[in-house]
Amino acid sequence: MKTTQYLFAGFGGQGILFSGKFLAYKGLMDGKNVSWLPSYGPEMRGGTASCSVIISDTPVGSPIVSRPDVLIAMNLPSLDKYEDSVMPGGTIYVDSTLVERKVKRDDVKVVYVPSTKLASDNKTPTLANMILMGKLLAEEGKFEDEAGVVNALKKVISAKHADMLEVNMNAMRLGQAYAE
Repeated sequence: MKTTQYLFAGFGGQGILFSGKFLAYKGLMDGKNVSWLPSYGPEMRGGTASCSVIISDTPVGSPIVSRPDVLIAMNLPSLDKYEDSVMPGGTIYVDSTLVERKVKRDDVKVVYVPSTKLASDNKTPTLANMILMGKLLAEEGKFEDEAGVVNALKKVISAKHADMLEVNMNAMRLGQAYAE
């Protein structure tokens, strides 16, 4: 029986809620029990945004994630706020373009990805979140089933924006291939 708690955090407009929803759908499509709980400040774009996702082999009792196994920090205030809450032995993914400091803890695995720079360099400035998702899926061994990744993306990309499917996949492939 395995349960993994994820916390995505950043500011509005970075695709925090989208990333969390994508991971939740990926979990559902993998036959897992899932919880997805978005949270954002009143400003939305530019305000704080976070999203809790729980993926489990057993039913999820509460959607609240206070001690995440995995933290995805897309800006410095998010790392400052949530770094200490990560479970010992957990993993912290950091957008090292926007977060210049290193993680202070030595009891967690840390993955630094310059996702904002990679997104900008590849002319997809709004997809830093998906570059980090690609890295996360690769690190967790969940990218092997690329068809499952595509199917989960189809659930979160509206029909109106179907043209963004391949762009998002390319961003995730960038993250998958990124080596520190």
